[in-house]
Amino acid sequence: MTRTDRLYALVEELRAVAPRPRSARWLADRFGVSSRTIERDLSALQQSGVPIWAEPGRTGGYCLDTTHTLAPLGFTVDEALAVMVALGTLAESPFRDSATSALRKIVAVTDDRSLRETADLASRIHLLGDEKPAEAPSGLAAALHTGQVLRISYTDRDGGTTERDVEPMGFVGKGDNWYLIAWCRLRDGLRAFRGDRIADAEPLTERAPRRTLRAEDLGIVEGRLRAIGPGQDPA
Repeated sequence: MTRTDRLYALVEELRAVAPRPRSARWLADRFGVSSRTIERDLSALQQSGVPIWAEPGRTGGYCLDTTHTLAPLGFTVDEALAVMVALGTLAESPFRDSATSALRKIVAVTDDRSLRETADLASRIHLLGDEKPAEAPSGLAAALHTGQVLRISYTDRDGGTTERDVEPMGFVGKGDNWYLIAWCRLRDGLRAFRGDRIADAEPLTERAPRRTLRAEDLGIVEGRLRAIGPGQDPA
């Protein structure tokens, strides 16, 4: 069994018995390696974002939080390539950290042959963009998930900088640029904030009220706006 296969199997073993723990010694016997090797494997999985934690004590061991993981998807090479390309397009977006973590997880559970084939195909694909823009503050994407009001420092197109509290409502991507769509309390209206012009984004303890975001409210006059998600036409 290769290390990649073992990492995949470790996750599935812990998923099968969750929330009960498995000890490193039990897992070592199961996979025919040393306890130290298992501990290194589990550490690698943890660092890649897989929600595994250790329970201390004589009956303790390693547990997997199944509520924060997906069952194995069994990607074909073409599917894995499509996911890899899609994640690569997010390298300059507010979702870059999550995209990097997701890519590590895909690599961790892909068998060696398929991974080599996918990597070879991916090496032939390049993304053409403008000069690399400045990165948006890390954690900006989490605002949609947490629902918290953000206090941002924003520089407009004329170079003027303001500090304002905004209620995040969504994102719009265009080329290399990503825009935070939010209700601006300073202007008392809907605004689009370009990610690379947001110098700082501090989440406040206040949760934003629920507002409905409609495509027509964005006032987009150029291009075609399309949604992303299950059931949406990717074309």
